[in-house]
Amino acid sequence: MSYINKILYLKKNIVMETNEIKNLEQLHKLTARYFSTLKPADDKTENNVAQIKFSNYFELGCVITNMLKMCILTLDQQADKISETNKNPVNVSLILETVLEMFPLDEFEFLSEISEMLIEKSNNINS
Repeated sequence: MSYINKILYLKKNIVMETNEIKNLEQLHKLTARYFSTLKPADDKTENNVAQIKFSNYFELGCVITNMLKMCILTLDQQADKISETNKNPVNVSLILETVLEMFPLDEFEFLSEISEMLIEKSNNINS
């Protein structure tokens, strides 16, 4: 390998390493910005916690009972079963609101950003 080829090779490697560092820095910024649904647990395990906000204990109780009712209805596939045990209908709206709270939309936005970065990177490599 000639001296010029060695220099070109080293320069190419330096550029690649610089790009990798920039990509890692960008990933770190995106992670801090978008990964907000799961938070590390305080008990020093590798577990994470997803937090759902309720206005009070009654709302929490309503969500839990409605989830249980929905599971009973799904398992039994008989709407009249639930009315025998409790006169209150399943509050589907409350369940859907809770699921919406749990939905990790920020993380999906992060995945879109990553996808765009990778597409851009592969286009630059192929150019």
